[in-house]
Amino acid sequence: MALKKYKPTSPGRRHKVAVHTKDLSKEKPLKRLTVGKKNRAGRNSQGRITVRHRGGGAKRNYRIVDFKRKKFGISAKVETIEYDPNRGSNIARILYADGERSYILAPDALKVGDNVISGEDVEIRIGNTCALKQIPSGTMVHNVEVMPGAGGKLAKAAGSGLTVRGNNGKGYVIVKLSSGEVRLLNENCLATIGIVSNPDKLNVVLGKAGTSRHLGRRPEVRGVAMHAVEHPHGGGEGRNGFRVAKDIWGHKVGVKTRKNKRTQKFIIKRRPVKRDKK
Repeated sequence: MALKKYKPTSPGRRHKVAVHTKDLSKEKPLKRLTVGKKNRAGRNSQGRITVRHRGGGAKRNYRIVDFKRKKFGISAKVETIEYDPNRGSNIARILYADGERSYILAPDALKVGDNVISGEDVEIRIGNTCALKQIPSGTMVHNVEVMPGAGGKLAKAAGSGLTVRGNNGKGYVIVKLSSGEVRLLNENCLATIGIVSNPDKLNVVLGKAGTSRHLGRRPEVRGVAMHAVEHPHGGGEGRNGFRVAKDIWGHKVGVKTRKNKRTQKFIIKRRPVKRDKK
């Protein structure tokens, strides 16, 4: 999908960049495949804010997306490619040969009228789902399971995908994540061929603060703009040199927090460390 720019008729439109939606369906989502979604505004069950900078935004219904793809051996035809307000990627509505309909993550280059299928010994084609052990090396996949039968957990964001590196001969398949990490996954984990749709989302420019509010994002304030009692970066006459980056509670930013020793053995190569430019 191509990007579109706007004429500078206002300050908010001068730098705005959006993704063309002319190829998406104009139909309303299938009602029985949607559920109401209440805006929690970042609050937990006790009403306390646990995720900051969330709230407001347009109302939306949640689309029930099938991340498991467990209907083996039954071909399905793509009826529509639709916009989903709950995620960056598009979704596809498919009609199975037995009459059942469902939503799936739409891979890039999937079109209306295409057929998709999941199961064993399926053709390696965009939109088809099979076990990792059946996918040849070098293939890009998305919606990948971490545990067999648990549903897709990896590579579900717009434009993301994993690269299959081959089987290690011990019941595991080597995959490379988009972060650069190389790890092992069970060879029976299901994966869908192709990358997720809408890769141009990374190039979108909102243009104005109002668009961010429509998406349910509230303003963030820089720590250096606060008083010293409000943030470790605050206070002082002007900016006070270099300090160790900390969050609002005084914890160091960028410190590794991964402590899952049970799965350490599955990581072959960690993602590269990002160095700050000076």
